[in-house]
Amino acid sequence: MNSVMIFPFDTEHEARQLAELDEWRERMDKQRPMTRRWASRLRRDLEAEAVAASTRMEGVPVTVDDVLQILAGEPPKSVSPYNSQLVRGYRDAMTYVLRRADDPNFEWNGELLVGIQDRVLAGHYEDGAGRLRTGPSLVAKPDTGEIIFRPPAFDDVPALVDALCETFALSNWHPAVAAAWMHVAFAAIHPFKDGNGRTARILSSLVMYRCGFRTPTFTSLEEWWGRHPDDYYRAFACLGDTFSSHVDVTPFVSVHVTAQLSQVRALDLRERTQRGLWVMLENILIDRDLHERITNAVWDAFFGRTVTAGYYRDFTSVSAGTATADLKAATAAGLLTAMGETRARRYIAGSKLYRALAKELGLEEHPTSSEVGRSLIITELSQRLIPRETQTALFPSA
Repeated sequence: MNSVMIFPFDTEHEARQLAELDEWRERMDKQRPMTRRWASRLRRDLEAEAVAASTRMEGVPVTVDDVLQILAGEPPKSVSPYNSQLVRGYRDAMTYVLRRADDPNFEWNGELLVGIQDRVLAGHYEDGAGRLRTGPSLVAKPDTGEIIFRPPAFDDVPALVDALCETFALSNWHPAVAAAWMHVAFAAIHPFKDGNGRTARILSSLVMYRCGFRTPTFTSLEEWWGRHPDDYYRAFACLGDTFSSHVDVTPFVSVHVTAQLSQVRALDLRERTQRGLWVMLENILIDRDLHERITNAVWDAFFGRTVTAGYYRDFTSVSAGTATADLKAATAAGLLTAMGETRARRYIAGSKLYRALAKELGLEEHPTSSEVGRSLIITELSQRLIPRETQTALFPSA
């Protein structure tokens, strides 16, 4: 058992998983550099997925497509202005911790936590943004309202936050263990009126980043939790139903480390598969004398997303005229299909997009729909990158 001031744990059984995480970090640090355009796109997509997953877990009903549009400055009408602000606030909190992480004078303290939570709640003062809670707090099941956890009294929170930061600053744990401990300890203290879950998940990512796990593969665990919410909430059962700083949090640490490793394995295969897709799309555009930047538009169209000129401009930083010309050229080539009038025009996958990709892969089958095309291309790419038996081991539920 680790000797800590608060929330003790034991990681004896996680040694193998921690060693594998170290191997993954070393392998990824040695990977050949990504092209700038692909690296930028990968970062944007992973960011959107993390934002969507973490905010959705707290009752903000947004999809990855919604988040991409909101962050591009074109929020869909289906998302309320308030929820759009929360989406932008969560992204601001993510970028804020990355800026702070490289500060040579970085310190773990209460003001850091307050600054993150203030951004998570988009500065909404009425929701408690930017200050520790000054009243009682209860954690209840969202569907039934049943009380499942009673955090500490609000007048104990300042001292507990100081103890949290002091304990962590003096620790020398493996980064994945440290991230897990920060996550569960912060959640148990529940120092804010609102935004505790989102802030805890961002703090976990910050720990990994500061400890040298700096690729998005290691710092985007929100998306994994979003796909496994039952595992996530069950992991907190080790806290009991009433706060105690002496409770053994080993079960949560174990689940968190396992999730971290599972996410790394899944994202590695996904990144290699999607990188291959990106290269094929660039080649298709080059063969048709179209600019490679248009890959951003056909990429979204491939995944069933809707593209507008404004959305495309945000990704490519081109003028309105160039954006319109690019999208028209891709439409003329059959890679995109235009829908709607000029002012509300949007673009989706064209009739030739999936066929062109199938041809690039040397497949005889000609996709008859977008859904079939996506499945065919991704399956073929992933099977070429990794044997089926390994896919089964990594993704047993697939």
